[in-house]
Amino acid sequence: MDRTFEELIAEADAVDVSGWDFSWLDGRATEERPPWGYQRLLGERIGRAHLHLDIQTGGGEVLAGVEQRPSGATVATEGWAPNIAVAQRNLRDKGVVVVADEDEPPLPFADGTFDLVTSRHPVMAHWREIARVLAPGGTYFSQHIGPDSGHEVYEYFLGPKPTGKSLREPELARRDAEKYGLEVVDLREAELKMEFFDIGAMVYFLRKVIWFVPDFTVEKYREDLRRLDAQMRSEGPFVAYSRRFLIEARKAEV
Repeated sequence: MDRTFEELIAEADAVDVSGWDFSWLDGRATEERPPWGYQRLLGERIGRAHLHLDIQTGGGEVLAGVEQRPSGATVATEGWAPNIAVAQRNLRDKGVVVVADEDEPPLPFADGTFDLVTSRHPVMAHWREIARVLAPGGTYFSQHIGPDSGHEVYEYFLGPKPTGKSLREPELARRDAEKYGLEVVDLREAELKMEFFDIGAMVYFLRKVIWFVPDFTVEKYREDLRRLDAQMRSEGPFVAYSRRFLIEARKAEV
């Protein structure tokens, strides 16, 4: 027997959403993976590095899943308080030092410290700081969230918004990287299908990925959720499209 609307939202509203592990959604929501395999490529670069910095590491889940380690050390930063303890727990046994940082310039490191700087889904890439902490010949390697990613979710709850003028355009990232002396050696884009199979999955997603509907609570959006639940039961999964781009940039040798 299908679970009721109230049962689904009560469960999703009570579950812990700290960290950046989405396994709770297994079987309830899906998102296509980019074709390039970020974690695999990340591991290859870490294995060749000496000093590695991972910016905005979240709960450290991606970094913890990489077997390779640099010859020197890895340091990770995170600014969201609920994630810091999760990252420390996930990365402690990996020998990674987690530094609490506000994700605003300046980064708490000396000029030219790291030969590899990485970040998966940074809220914002502070290119001046990335270039500053990179050693000559060093590399920045990251998977960014692309323009208008998942806007279908936003628009369902908050109404239409203009698209196509996002600050997350890949070519803007190229321009900003080059502005601070980095050479972009790889830039790839992908559009990826997302599907939500029940209303609990949407509630969990909105509680965890807070920038989609910044003021989201179950109580505030209960009637919108009730309408979406009815729509999903009659028409099938709610579909949206995420956008990602891979960028790799290098700092010139002295």
